[in-house]
Amino acid sequence: MESNTLNRIVTRYVTGFVPLAVLSVLLITAFIMMNAAAQNSALFGRLYSVLLLVNILGVVLLIALILLNLFHFVEQYRARVIGTRLTLRLLIMFVVLAVVPVSVVFYFSIQALNRGIDNWFDVRIERALDDALLLGRTALDAQRQDLVKNAQEIAIELETLPVRRKIATVPSELSLLNALREQYNITELTLYTQDRKILASSSEANLEASTLVPARPSDAMIAQVRQGLTYANLDAISKSGLRLRVVVPVQGRDVGAPIRVLQVLQALPPRYAKLGESVQSAFAEYEKLVYLRGPLKFGFTLTLSLIALLTLLIAVWAAIFFARRLATPIRELAEATNAVAQGDYQKQIPVTSHDEIGILVESFNDMTRRIHRAQLQSKRSQQEAEIQRAYLETVLGHLSSGVLTFNQRLLLRTHNPSAGQILGADLRAGERKSLGWLVENYPSLRPLIEAVEQAAAAGQEEWQSQIQLTINKHRRILLLRGTSLPSWREKRGGYVVVFDDITALIQAQRDAAWGEVARRMAHEIKNPLTPIQLSAERIRHKFLRQVTKEDRHALERATRTIIEQVDSLKSMVNDFSEYARSAQMLSRAVDVNDLIRDVVELYKNTRSSASVVPLRDDAKTGKGKTSRAVTTKLDLDADLPQIPADPGRLRQVLHNLLLNSRDALAATAKPVIRINTRVVGENVHRFIELTVQDNGPGFPEALLARLYEPYVTHKEKGTGLGLAIVKRIVEEHGGTIRAYNLKDGGACVVMRLPVTTAAAAGPAPAPAAAQATRGENKA
Repeated sequence: MESNTLNRIVTRYVTGFVPLAVLSVLLITAFIMMNAAAQNSALFGRLYSVLLLVNILGVVLLIALILLNLFHFVEQYRARVIGTRLTLRLLIMFVVLAVVPVSVVFYFSIQALNRGIDNWFDVRIERALDDALLLGRTALDAQRQDLVKNAQEIAIELETLPVRRKIATVPSELSLLNALREQYNITELTLYTQDRKILASSSEANLEASTLVPARPSDAMIAQVRQGLTYANLDAISKSGLRLRVVVPVQGRDVGAPIRVLQVLQALPPRYAKLGESVQSAFAEYEKLVYLRGPLKFGFTLTLSLIALLTLLIAVWAAIFFARRLATPIRELAEATNAVAQGDYQKQIPVTSHDEIGILVESFNDMTRRIHRAQLQSKRSQQEAEIQRAYLETVLGHLSSGVLTFNQRLLLRTHNPSAGQILGADLRAGERKSLGWLVENYPSLRPLIEAVEQAAAAGQEEWQSQIQLTINKHRRILLLRGTSLPSWREKRGGYVVVFDDITALIQAQRDAAWGEVARRMAHEIKNPLTPIQLSAERIRHKFLRQVTKEDRHALERATRTIIEQVDSLKSMVNDFSEYARSAQMLSRAVDVNDLIRDVVELYKNTRSSASVVPLRDDAKTGKGKTSRAVTTKLDLDADLPQIPADPGRLRQVLHNLLLNSRDALAATAKPVIRINTRVVGENVHRFIELTVQDNGPGFPEALLARLYEPYVTHKEKGTGLGLAIVKRIVEEHGGTIRAYNLKDGGACVVMRLPVTTAAAAGPAPAPAAAQATRGENKA
């Protein structure tokens, strides 16, 4: 909050109108002072320093304020503040419109000022003096070039002289040097070694005594000559004398010969020095005459430059000020538009003017008010739609029926949890996928997919079908009902399919039908069995002694067979009666572990028959000629709670399961039966899980889907009612049962019986004679 307040204060005093007004006053003052100084030279001299200081301070202050504004503007531009791009374009346009005219006026003003001041003086003299100086320099350059050329020719002539390290004493060498000097009309020729020792020298006879010793070249000259370069320059020899000095290298023609140095001095005529001195003195006099022109031109130029610079800076400042002022309403409008785009429909912009921008702002405010009212109405409608959607999702989520919806291209759109549970498929992965994808990933759903495709191809508005699926090796019967969704914009709205798992209903109907059949069969078959058995016994008793010895054996065998078959039929009728009998539960608290131990104890002295065919069933076993001992392993949970149950009917369940297992193990080399108990579930939903498994051949795959149906058996002497009775007793206790084959071989039957709160108060104490919780029984 404090930083925002500080930014507003800085912006107000940096970009406000007050600095612009102050600097404008400074500009007017500078103009007045310039006018006064132009009319009075004395006043100009007194006010020059003050005018310069005031203008420099104004320029520095204005540059600092402009830099602060530009820095603040650059920060806003980098932060992508709305309106900065428009401000930049306006600023560039205003600056160009201000700088170009001022620059043009300043340029022509400077030119006019210079020409006006130049007209106050005769500039032809200055031009003449400049031309004279240029002419003298040109003449001297020409003589120097000629002397350099002559020196190089002389050096070539001297290359034939033998190399000596002492002063030449041979007359022929000195005569050659004198001859070359006279030939080229040179004042002095001197031949040196590289260390500036004189080898030979020749000069004019009329030289002064002070010049009898040749002037040696400096080290810098020798160094330049060693590099193979030529030195040429103008020297002063007296107060009014000039001479040209040229130093060139002289190469030796012998291999390894050192380089010698030739110095050529040529004195210039005295008139050259006089003419140069005359021109120099005249030029100095003229400089004195034009001394006042420079400061005057500089003063006017500096004043005009400062005024022009102030004008430009004030123009830039004004451009920044007015660009921001023009862009502020547009920036506020853009920020408000961005706020509306982000959902703030209550945004209002203050109206600061009544021009076109003010009308635009008023229109924007009216638009936001209307949008806000529409948004409120839309939110209310959306809330109602969300309530309806939540209601529909709640209904579908708790609906026991499965619901699938498809679009017009038969792509899966939505589904409820019951659909995935009934079909045994993860339908969330199949959303927006075609029916082909469902068939490819879940082949068991092919009948369902075909039914939907046939109904869609036929264009049926409503249809109903019953299909059968095999899911996880369990048969399920589904009742399908489909209907077309309403079309929208001349496009079909898709389809909705509702299906129910009626497997249990059909099974219940089938069980009821089988129960009625069993009841009638038991009634119809049981009535004539007793007279048949009595008649056979009477025939045996009456005629056994009357027949001959040969016929007596046949009669004995026939009557015994009739009586045994009647007993077998009575056993079958008893099974039918047991299956058809209605439930009569005598519930009490039962310790399942004790019940298991008691039932297993009964099979200690029995053996499994090896002659029994190893097919799973629940009928009574046949008697074989050989038998094997069956190992029964117990793994019982010591903390198993008691449950309310009918111990007699549970004992019947255990008997049937153990008989089935023992019959299946008849052909197994080392038969083993394992019985496990444990508690599964949490809180109030707890179950006792009882598992009976063996290492026999397992259930036939063809019977797994119809394992609990009556009269389903592969045994030679089985009725197919044992597991049906077991399932019925378990369901009477509110439990579930499932059977499957183990991966390593063998069959497994798992039962779950619910544990109620009252019965689960604690496990019953085990009898003293009870065996250990974990143990083995040898049968």
